[in-house]
Amino acid sequence: MRYLPLSDTDRADMLARVGISDVDEIFVDIPKSARIDGLLDLPRRQSEFAVERDLTRMAGKNVAASSVPFFVGAGAYKHHVPASVDHLIQRSEFLTSYTPYQPEVTQGTLQYLFEFQTQVAALTGMEVANASMYDGSTGTAEAVLMAHRVTRRNKAVLSGGLHPQYRQVVEGLSALADDRVEALPADPAGTEDILAAIDDETSCVVVQSPSFYGQLIDLKPIAEKAHAHGALLIAVFTEVVSLGLIEAPGEQGADIVVGEGQSIGNGLNFGGPYVGLFATRQKFIRQMPGRLCGETVDANGKRGFVLTLSTREQHIRRDKATSNICTNSGLCCLAFTIHMTLLGGNGLAKLARINHANAVKLKGALEGVAGVKVLNDAFFNEFTVKLPKPAAEVVEALAEKGVLGGVPVSRLEPGKADLADLLLVASSEVNSDEDRAAFVAALKEVL
Repeated sequence: MRYLPLSDTDRADMLARVGISDVDEIFVDIPKSARIDGLLDLPRRQSEFAVERDLTRMAGKNVAASSVPFFVGAGAYKHHVPASVDHLIQRSEFLTSYTPYQPEVTQGTLQYLFEFQTQVAALTGMEVANASMYDGSTGTAEAVLMAHRVTRRNKAVLSGGLHPQYRQVVEGLSALADDRVEALPADPAGTEDILAAIDDETSCVVVQSPSFYGQLIDLKPIAEKAHAHGALLIAVFTEVVSLGLIEAPGEQGADIVVGEGQSIGNGLNFGGPYVGLFATRQKFIRQMPGRLCGETVDANGKRGFVLTLSTREQHIRRDKATSNICTNSGLCCLAFTIHMTLLGGNGLAKLARINHANAVKLKGALEGVAGVKVLNDAFFNEFTVKLPKPAAEVVEALAEKGVLGGVPVSRLEPGKADLADLLLVASSEVNSDEDRAAFVAALKEVL
């Protein structure tokens, strides 16, 4: 009863209160194919130290990103995070703070969120940013719903270069909202004609740059075509460091900019938690999801901060809410803010140049391997290579040789035979000449 405090009577009372007869009725919206039938294949009971021993043994099978040459990306990137970032976020006043339900008494939290918003607006070239989202994928889905509210249309066109998992989140949320999604075929080389998909029924066009496959996309003609038809351009990025080198999406005509901020201040963390960045134009501010902190003065004329807009479920009636996002990863947001403050504009630009230079070196090295072809002509720190055999097999073989050599596209786009030989490779400031040499040597042996 230590972990199961409810009695059968307690459960019956709860079921009666919500108007159902069985717990299974709670899960009717989840397809049966996605449900586990029966119990997991685990021991029925075990002592605490035995569980700890087993989990430690299982964890020992993991290969830490910092322990081997590492070229994995696909939306989560290995960067150096200064020790000062972790030191500062572990101060008790930061580590124990939570969502400001009584915002006027949480001036410290509101101030760093205000600084965060300022940084995101400057990075994206937009006029206003919110206090962060869960991550890039959910932020993208929220951006699509926002565009529907603004345009009063419900058709979204998704580029074939959008991260497959981002696409799936958009499609999942849109299905629940009875919206239309037109997802274009996968576009590794950046040659799709997205302009042809835009019409007078289009609410928004969702384009990622650099794309999932690493290709840099010129957003300006897409923005012009979208605006001519009364649609919005949603620009997406998964690698925020790229904004230190390429033209800001807002300056290219984007109406909503959304992306993943993990690369700044946050480690890989086995996939999360991360921090979603969300920015838009001033005229759309009241349709923006999440929260927005503002600067003001108090009754004594002193500078202070307030929760200016908070149109999420926890602060407003559900039918009036712009989003069902109920919180944000505040500590990840703070880590982003501290790291970005330490870098400054010049530091971010320098970091971006180092990333790009390392990727160019890696491209040149890989092109010297027989049978390897790089598909991208314009990229930041990630690109796609075509291999003479299935990429999944190559990655497994590289791992056996102590090199984590990228992400097989087939892992995120399963069942598509034409993508099976494509490998997504990322290179950041942490990769050395020795890492690149080890990668090339291992790849030659594997191929």
